Amino acid sequence: MQWTQLLSTQRFAANQNQVYKTQTPSSEEGKEALRSDFLIDYDRIVFSSAFRRLGRKTQVHPLAQHDHIHNRLTHSVEVASVGRSLGNRVGVMLLNGGFLPKHHTPLDIGQVVQVACLAHDLGNPPFGHTGEDALRDWFTQPTHQIFLEGLTNTQKADIQTYEGNAHSLRMVANLEMYQNQGGMRLSAATIGTLLKYPWTSSHPLGTKKFSIYQTELPFIQHIAKELGLPEQQTENHWARHPLSYLMEAADDICYAILDLEDAVEIGLLEEKELENILSQIDFTERTWQAKGSKQRCAMLRGIAIGKCIEEVAQKFMMHHDSLLNGNLPVKDLLSVCNAQVSNTLAAAKELAYNKIYRHRDKLVTEIAAYPCIATILDLLIPAVFMKVRNEPIPARLQLALELLKETPIEQDDTLYNAYMKVLDFIGAMTDNTAAKMARELSGVGII
Repeated sequence: MQWTQLLSTQRFAANQNQVYKTQTPSSEEGKEALRSDFLIDYDRIVFSSAFRRLGRKTQVHPLAQHDHIHNRLTHSVEVASVGRSLGNRVGVMLLNGGFLPKHHTPLDIGQVVQVACLAHDLGNPPFGHTGEDALRDWFTQPTHQIFLEGLTNTQKADIQTYEGNAHSLRMVANLEMYQNQGGMRLSAATIGTLLKYPWTSSHPLGTKKFSIYQTELPFIQHIAKELGLPEQQTENHWARHPLSYLMEAADDICYAILDLEDAVEIGLLEEKELENILSQIDFTERTWQAKGSKQRCAMLRGIAIGKCIEEVAQKFMMHHDSLLNGNLPVKDLLSVCNAQVSNTLAAAKELAYNKIYRHRDKLVTEIAAYPCIATILDLLIPAVFMKVRNEPIPARLQLALELLKETPIEQDDTLYNAYMKVLDFIGAMTDNTAAKMARELSGVGII
């Protein structure tokens, strides 16, 4: 891989099954354009409805009543801030090493990573990862297999494995702005950086995580060619864009550290527990100038994130050649950071698992997410199944189809495309919307 290709600002549009290049907006604005192509990407994400909805989606605590804890929106903004700092630092190192193409600046690297970080959670369904599990659970139930008849194996793999990463790509490449015509038409560099798992659900690795549904595969094939991403051992499995490792690191840093801060806010952890974790990464006398433990924790958090950024950027450059060759010998960049950083983040994650993720209040809400999602699918999937197969539809299910009026099921829709529309519909819901709809559909509280 070469940086001249990896930082491509080329955009792609789509027309039915055709994918083609389209002009970049910055060139339309002329030589004196005030926005680079990557800043245009940033604006398109920020002004999208999918981004706004993140404000009502779970980060860790579903349907949280506390005003100060993170939701997916605040999480994404913080990840983008860390990602930008990581990218800027790496950009300077690339420049100093003679790797950065002449027509790019270090800030371009920061902007690409920042935009990918902003977009990385756009596809998360209501109730976060529990919502993903609930959607998968419904489609893998033995009694529901009748609704999958007629789908190919690759289509079944997509439908049975709702994946937030793949739906984030679907949001930007298909659903927002130019719907079914290239979506937001972001730059190739941004799309490539967003692909954390550049393979499909039918790939052996797709049994755990993947970033590409069959619906976006032709689009990504063009993106991969534009960026020069090499295919790995199997078809439709590409090497990761080097900058995707920075996006991943920014996300991991934020959730490892800031989930603990949320737990202190709602009383699941003592401030001293958080302080003890963060002080391992770099104790400094100036934190004792803080007025109280809460402020000291905030100062330690800032120091810890700064140390993580410095260490990850150094490890990126240390493994630069491996990243460009698509054969990084480790899982991620954090795994090769010094013990001070890696051990602190590991301890933070362990504390979160033991005291936050398995807390009774969180468990009860997550368990309730399953019947909530199931209530909606129990209504919509049979209705869509009968519609596509041109079977008589009961009155109740006819009414259910009206819920999909913004993206209606068309007569020429395949069963696969129709189900993807249902997943789009549910995936776009906020926690509040899904809970309210499930309650209304059940008839509880109708008066």
